[in-house]
Amino acid sequence: MLKFRLILFFLIAACSFAAAQPLVRVSGVVYNEEKLPLPQVTVFVLGQGQSTVTDEFGVYTIYSKTKNFSIKYTLLGYQQQTLKLNERSGARIIQNVNLMPNINELEQVNITNKQNQLSNTTTINIADIAAMPLVSGNFETMLKTLPGVSTNNELSAQYSVRGGNFDENLIYINDVEINRPVLIRNGQQEGLSFINTELVSKAKFSAGGFEARYGDKLSSVLDIKYDKPDSNQTILSTSLLNTSFTVKNVSKKSFLLAGLRYKNNSNVLIKQDEKGSYSPNFGDIQLMYQYEFSPKFNVSVLGNLNMGQFKLVPTNRETQFGTLNTTLRLDVDYQGQEIDDYQTLGTAVTATYVPKPNLTIKFINSYFNTTERERFDIDGSYIFKEVDNTFSTGNFGPITKNRGIGSYYNYGRNSLNTEIFASEIKADQNFNNHVFSWGLKFDQSRYNDRLNEYNYTDSAGYILPGNTKGIVFQNVINVANNIDIKNYSAYIQDSYSLSSHAELQLGARTTYNSLSKQLLISPRILIAYRPNSNNKILRFTAGVYKQPPSYRTIRDFTGNLNINQKAQSSYNTSIGYDYAFDAFGTRLKFTSEAYFKYSDRLIPYKTDNLRIKYLANEVSRGYAYGADFSIGGEFVKDLVSFFRMSVMHANEDIIGDSYVQNGQTIYPGYLKRPTDQRLNFSVFFQDRLLNSPTYKVHLNALYGSRLPIGPPQTSRYMDKFYIPSYKRIDIGFSKDFLDDAALHKPRFLDKNFSSVILFFEVFNMLNINNTVSYLWLKDVDNVHYAIPNYLTARQFNLKLIVKLKNKTN
Repeated sequence: MLKFRLILFFLIAACSFAAAQPLVRVSGVVYNEEKLPLPQVTVFVLGQGQSTVTDEFGVYTIYSKTKNFSIKYTLLGYQQQTLKLNERSGARIIQNVNLMPNINELEQVNITNKQNQLSNTTTINIADIAAMPLVSGNFETMLKTLPGVSTNNELSAQYSVRGGNFDENLIYINDVEINRPVLIRNGQQEGLSFINTELVSKAKFSAGGFEARYGDKLSSVLDIKYDKPDSNQTILSTSLLNTSFTVKNVSKKSFLLAGLRYKNNSNVLIKQDEKGSYSPNFGDIQLMYQYEFSPKFNVSVLGNLNMGQFKLVPTNRETQFGTLNTTLRLDVDYQGQEIDDYQTLGTAVTATYVPKPNLTIKFINSYFNTTERERFDIDGSYIFKEVDNTFSTGNFGPITKNRGIGSYYNYGRNSLNTEIFASEIKADQNFNNHVFSWGLKFDQSRYNDRLNEYNYTDSAGYILPGNTKGIVFQNVINVANNIDIKNYSAYIQDSYSLSSHAELQLGARTTYNSLSKQLLISPRILIAYRPNSNNKILRFTAGVYKQPPSYRTIRDFTGNLNINQKAQSSYNTSIGYDYAFDAFGTRLKFTSEAYFKYSDRLIPYKTDNLRIKYLANEVSRGYAYGADFSIGGEFVKDLVSFFRMSVMHANEDIIGDSYVQNGQTIYPGYLKRPTDQRLNFSVFFQDRLLNSPTYKVHLNALYGSRLPIGPPQTSRYMDKFYIPSYKRIDIGFSKDFLDDAALHKPRFLDKNFSSVILFFEVFNMLNINNTVSYLWLKDVDNVHYAIPNYLTARQFNLKLIVKLKNKTN
């Protein structure tokens, strides 16, 4: 596989060149008859397969490969408009457009327009995802560059939002909720996420204050759409880490999307401190087919098979840690191996019925079956050494003292089978100035869990005493859980035009959970105001968010279940301000939002890498407050960049917790939540190189301040240590062989391909040792040490993305 990829790279790079002309850029704003910006207008360059969508300010930018061309503007409810243009090569023109209403379709557009205006979400620029250097290759990784999102693990697709944890985030694909695996402990075990980037046509993300139409989680919503493509496409993307093959086929009444992916990042993992034989193999196939039986009725089917196996045979580990005054080194020799595998098989069927232009009804049914297994049996013999690095020029200085020896042993045979069935009906209907939405949903989750694991540590260096029956195991878990959880939920919401500049949305959810046996009601409100200037938007949200107990939250450290657990709840409010303005010779957009969340009932937890260990029998109350800021635009002509920053503080108080010290009872009070990351900063910047429009650089920089942590199997008030701040810079360089602005194009490529882009990427350019978790060991004096588990080191990658030429229907 690696040889094939390298040969393909060099074949592309070795092709000959021929002349070509630079592209024409057309940008502007689309307005309605009242001179108000129109979002979600589709803009086509006819005959070229180029399309884009206007943003919330009605702004669009599109490119033409020829000097003579036609642009078409379409939005349901408005009359289509086509403009013929004749411009010089490389021209940059402004073309504002006014669309007039189509009386026969006006009801339907009001549904779409009001929901887009009122949705408290960030629209993700799909076009930038391929250019962003991402070591995991998963779509969710780029969310970590958004305001309000925290991360400290580049190998994982998991993320926390505004003080919440991984389990508090909703993900939808075409209105179908997607769930994350349960047993995964760390990023290197994690394979391909459900979302196939090549199939995504639209993506929106809300870091809070989301609508009642979305489900019952506390933190965020990621709303993904796989839609009908504008033309047939065949796409191959291959790199030293992963490969994908995508086919998009469109006909008059149907379309098909098919994606095949494979991932093996062993050449990244082998550079970690823990040496050994890594074999991570992950793959999936995903299909979506939609058929239009009539203009009023269509059915779509989404299918997915996702499989993966992570195998590690460790040999040894060398980790240096400590302070400038006292530097220690841990040397470990291993025996044994770890094998983790999972398989997810699922399908969703959606029937959409539009009996009249102002009414849309969807009936959605889905079923997913996930099987996960963990098998590890690892024996490690370790020795602590004190190192003198005063005059050392290498990685490790001379040994000055042996601080102790010992051994530890980890054993596990865990398996989990999860079945999730869901059935839902939802409707949107327009009544004059109102858009009324409602939905009913039933879902059932069935878990068959078998946990058998233990470990022990012997700091004296003698693993087996003379009488093996005298071994005292630690953290013994040996349970079998079988449980069904049913949820019944409904929502209603009304989007109402208060005036031509103000919109109001009122909504409420109600949920009944078979575990908690609670009837939960969650009211929500959102107000959007656009001043006369049309380049500003003010938003205010307030609402109640409740998260019923799930299998993850009711399972405690020992694997036992608290079936009497009640729902978590949060009371959220936020105010946001968006402003579009001209500066530095370009159009920029500034967004900001301040928020406060108070929770009167939370389930406290501890984190260990990606594993969340809930204190299932405890209850806490807490709060989080902060602000998110972002500014972005084309700082360099035709290339979008952005700068984002978030500040946040999250605390919780475990009700009734206390400990005795010096004969006095101490009540810890408010503690920092495990996700209390005070500052996050991200940059995604693009520029051109070598005075050529075809050579580009793509820089992705992340900073996240330190996170609280403590020893495992201890009370939360013991979490007085910190994971150091997360600092990472990834950079990519690209050559677009068929860029329309190129002065020369390879003849062979121009004849057979519509796009060929070659990337050279450097992950962790500064080679910073980022800590993701700790290995807790002790020496002969019973002194505990937290040995850092570092993430990936500097790594180089080659990536090639090609699109074959296809005839449009």
